[in-house]
Amino acid sequence: MFGRKLTLLAMVSAAIASGASSSAGIQPGTFTAQGAFPTSLYTNYYNNPTATVSQVQPVISDPVTQKTYPLALTDPDTIPLNNTVDPHPLPPPASPSLVLAHAIAQVQSIATNPIFGNSTCARCQAALEVGKFVALTTPDQGPALVVALCEYFNYSKTCETSYGPLALGPVITQVIANADVGGYDGQSLCQNFLSLCPVPPTSPLNLTSWFAKPKPNPLPPPKTPSGTRLKVLHLSDAHLDPRYATGSESNCTSGLCCRENNVNTASPNRTLAPAPRYGAYLCDTPFSLLTSALESIPPLTGTQDTGFAWTVYTGDLVSHDPDNQLSRDYIMYAETLIYDLFKRLLGSGPVYPALGNHDSYNQAQDAPYSIGGYLASQFSWNYDHVAYLWQHEDWLPEAAVELARAHYAAYMVKRQDGLRVITLNTDLWYRANYFNYINLTYPDTSGMLRFLTDELQDAEDAGDRVWIVGHVLSGWDGTNPMANPSNLFYQIVDRFSPHVIANIFFGHTHEDQLSIFYANNGTNMSAQTAQAVSWIGPSITPLTNLNSGFRVYEVDSATFDIVDAHTWRSEVNTFPALDSQLQYGPTYSYEYNTRQAYGANFTWGPNDPLNATFWHKVTEVMEADPSLVTTFNTYQGKGSVLTPPCTGTCATAKICYIRSGSAPLARQNCPAGYGSVQ
Repeated sequence: MFGRKLTLLAMVSAAIASGASSSAGIQPGTFTAQGAFPTSLYTNYYNNPTATVSQVQPVISDPVTQKTYPLALTDPDTIPLNNTVDPHPLPPPASPSLVLAHAIAQVQSIATNPIFGNSTCARCQAALEVGKFVALTTPDQGPALVVALCEYFNYSKTCETSYGPLALGPVITQVIANADVGGYDGQSLCQNFLSLCPVPPTSPLNLTSWFAKPKPNPLPPPKTPSGTRLKVLHLSDAHLDPRYATGSESNCTSGLCCRENNVNTASPNRTLAPAPRYGAYLCDTPFSLLTSALESIPPLTGTQDTGFAWTVYTGDLVSHDPDNQLSRDYIMYAETLIYDLFKRLLGSGPVYPALGNHDSYNQAQDAPYSIGGYLASQFSWNYDHVAYLWQHEDWLPEAAVELARAHYAAYMVKRQDGLRVITLNTDLWYRANYFNYINLTYPDTSGMLRFLTDELQDAEDAGDRVWIVGHVLSGWDGTNPMANPSNLFYQIVDRFSPHVIANIFFGHTHEDQLSIFYANNGTNMSAQTAQAVSWIGPSITPLTNLNSGFRVYEVDSATFDIVDAHTWRSEVNTFPALDSQLQYGPTYSYEYNTRQAYGANFTWGPNDPLNATFWHKVTEVMEADPSLVTTFNTYQGKGSVLTPPCTGTCATAKICYIRSGSAPLARQNCPAGYGSVQ
């Protein structure tokens, strides 16, 4: 496909600033990427790769499909209005007997639903009833009904392109055909997408039947630390925008900026803020910023010769295009290009990726296999594609590749050093995935959490430690995951922590955050009951109003605990000044050391892990000294000049979010509205 590993020295145009080295050889300095694009990355280009007036357009060939992606797919001047090649299939027509059975069941469901007295909620669910029978009897008319209702209620200005037969119309038709629209599913649909119903209660769990064995009591003795530290890289949310148009409007009124088709309505015929070559706060990652970031990582982390022990990538490769401008090819293009760049620019050591909500078409949509028939495999093209790409890059063994193909691109890898890495497709608990509104009272319709539980049980039986890697976080402020599956996930983490689960990793928010998991569903939150922690990685993309960043962990080679963590950032507000010259590109600077930033106010040994107990103690210091919340808030936005301050209720909310590992805990306990610095 492409020439392999670039010689890094040929790409370097500036040196690392001097600085004291940590125990793992981390350099707390800066690195400035070269100004000119490294043209040796690719053999062929559709445009002049040395030009600075536009982003490069390399010729990309897919090693899995053997397809060469055309320029029209990524050309900023030819953004499509609709994907006419591969819309989602419609469900099969129902038999008359099935229509009758569903009619009876739905009437019964409405009659027994205690919330039906709420008039707006009742109207919404009654409307869904009409849609259900259309979806069951004449599914080809489902998208037309969705568009007609969208236009009638003025729900969107892009009803046809957003909800027509070439967009989300078939997805919504599938969901309504299979959901209990008169009951819990319908209430949740009306609440999440239309705000017409109250939030339904979290369903009770039967954990006795869920777990094959009770939690060991006493727990197995903890593994003895080796004292040897491994370097592990955490990257997230690259969001490469191959349609980024240098010089276009970077301060557009709506949508994704730095695109030829988006303007500032205050000045539609004149560009107010030309898009810099390396990116802007309202834009996704241009090619030049992605390569600069990856170029910076090895010299900053001292891994030019050794590579990382491994890398976790917590999802989202693709830009934030509206669905009507996406296609399967656009998704596969980003997957092919970015995984290849990881392989060539980050050195040796496997990358363990998880799919993000933007790594799907339509974005955020993944159907449970339980939907049945040919609809169950409608996203298999993507699972097969990424699984074979990961195999092509020599990151996954054959067994993990087959698991990924069969489990929504989720897999388990048992490394030779004794660590198991389990990844999840978190679209299957993401609120924006319409398919999650089928059979909502059951917390694991997809089977993803059954897969996770079984893998954790195998790890416990073998005495192995586990890292869990996903994209959409399970907790924090509770705005992203569904309540029931994130509640079950919390109980799974409790059951297998701290003796099996060493760490959990998410992305999605683009911000630097974390969540603590406690015993007994957080009924007593203390240092003694803290079980596990999820690290939410900073994004490479600046979207929205953030700096670009990445993190490296120091990991004990025996326990697989994180002993220290280091975060770097590049200040996006400096990028406009780089346009007038070719010598220098973006500078990535050392932002902070986690142990030093948060552990100075209580006793914590220099080799003690940064585990859930450590982080609970940090929250106790935050309660006594709100200035530490200010520090956390600054790092949350990666030091962006646009990060707003956090005081008063905001500070209280942030501490509560850190202590919330599930959506129900966040919604029950925490003030709403302070989750993001964007």
